[in-house]
Amino acid sequence: MSIIVNVHEAKTHLSRLIDQAHAGQEIILAKAGKPYARIVALVPEARQRTPGRLKGRVGDEFFDPLPEEELAAWNV
Repeated sequence: MSIIVNVHEAKTHLSRLIDQAHAGQEIILAKAGKPYARIVALVPEARQRTPGRLKGRVGDEFFDPLPEEELAAWNV
């Protein structure tokens, strides 16, 4: 459900409208009675992965083939 608010009212109550948007409410700003813009909460950006971040922390033995017993346990 959206709340429609005219621009003049939005300027007067911007802080309250931002709180409502942050709580999940969609706010539609109207200009001369026509929908003009929307206030919605921002979704946090996903953290970017950085290739090579663990370089030097994994020893060469990490890449050795697994023992037969362990491989057999994975194939159960």
